[in-house]
Amino acid sequence: MLKTSDKHSQLARRDLDPRAKERRQLLRGIGGMGAGILLSPLVHLFGCSTDTATGTDAQGTTDAGAGSDAGTGSSTQWATGGTAVMSGSYADPFTVGLGSVCTLYKASTLGPCHALTVDRKDISEGGLGLPVRLSLLLVSSTCQPLSGATIEVWHCNPNGLYSGSDASNMCTNNDSAARAGRWFRGIQTADSSGRVDFNTCFPGWYSSRTIHIHFTVRYNGKEFTSQLFFDDSLNNEIIATQPLYKTRGAKDTTNLADKVVTESALVGYTFQTQRQSDGALLAWKTLAVV
Repeated sequence: MLKTSDKHSQLARRDLDPRAKERRQLLRGIGGMGAGILLSPLVHLFGCSTDTATGTDAQGTTDAGAGSDAGTGSSTQWATGGTAVMSGSYADPFTVGLGSVCTLYKASTLGPCHALTVDRKDISEGGLGLPVRLSLLLVSSTCQPLSGATIEVWHCNPNGLYSGSDASNMCTNNDSAARAGRWFRGIQTADSSGRVDFNTCFPGWYSSRTIHIHFTVRYNGKEFTSQLFFDDSLNNEIIATQPLYKTRGAKDTTNLADKVVTESALVGYTFQTQRQSDGALLAWKTLAVV
């Protein structure tokens, strides 16, 4: 069943020429829009009862608590073929604790690539790419689990296109398959521990933006929208070596050059990651939002 709020259905539509050149120019404008309020330096940091060594840090440091293989430098080959090849037997990255220090995330705008979403765990709709398990833990500012909170995620496919006929034409490049699909969009409700999981594929990139995943958390009538990132060393490895990614060449924007996140805020918005024994990527983050 498709889900959206009345607020979302009122999103403004833009009459944009879908040609690739103009799309790149428009995305440059969107990339800079809201940079001062979207992911500026962290509003507030607070301590939790955690083991900060859980899993891997943004640079791919290995920890046995979340599996046997690091994101980069592992002998395990990355998987291809999308979520159909995932084994599902992944370690719980939050067993030892919440991970790195909880961050109070700033709210931002949904953006022109937001569209109607679907209540589901597997958001790939059979799309191909490197399979990814997104594990997200939703907690309060005192690090208490937000049971019953919902989180919506959306991102582009390996070719840099978003889906949905109700997304702006510049996001789909007016591609018929992209507009007809609803891939790489989904919503889940947090369990009693505040956790949700999504199965997806590693996002691609488009001009003026680094690789990222959008999310919106809704809880007790409040709404928080932001974006999450992957470490650039991981981005570069996947783009350089994996089918569907390497054919497009290196992305034109690094994490530090991205206009939507500042350098001082980047660590707080970067996934911890680890390659799994089946070649899928486990990416996790604790999100403190209220």
